[in-house]
Amino acid sequence: MFTATLVLTILGLVLGWLLGLAARLFAVEENPIVNEVEAMLPGSQCGQCGFPGCGAAAEAMVAGTAAVNCCPPGGRALTESLAQLLDVDLNSLGDAPVPLLASIEESLCTGCTKCYKACPTDAIVGATKQLHAVIPQACTGCSKCKDVCPENCISLNPEPVTLGTWHWPKPEAA
Repeated sequence: MFTATLVLTILGLVLGWLLGLAARLFAVEENPIVNEVEAMLPGSQCGQCGFPGCGAAAEAMVAGTAAVNCCPPGGRALTESLAQLLDVDLNSLGDAPVPLLASIEESLCTGCTKCYKACPTDAIVGATKQLHAVIPQACTGCSKCKDVCPENCISLNPEPVTLGTWHWPKPEAA
């Protein structure tokens, strides 16, 4: 029994040392700016930017193939932070896409539960055969709920302007 324990201990130490050595030899160097940009993005993987996830969008923004304002759920505050980090002029970007929020037409909803099963951020609440509702703070406007709704009672509407989302437009040159 002592021999078996000793053999397994030595085997574990040798294999652990080999794994550590392999991790150093085959390590892939990553751009730290890409990781920083990805950490700033919402992380909901909604795809509204045209990329399959926030990681791909961050790589494209750092490479310069995507605009820093391509993330609608991030809003203007994220655009300004990304422009400052990546040293991009905000005036050259134009208007950012408007963030969209899902809304459910109460009179058409039958409570089939397909929408909240499809929602990646759990922004839809409700129960079987009961009315469903959208939590606007959690909704990213990814339209996955709209795509699976058999009653066609979900619509995507622009985010309402509040004190947190409104910004003063620049005056036009005369």
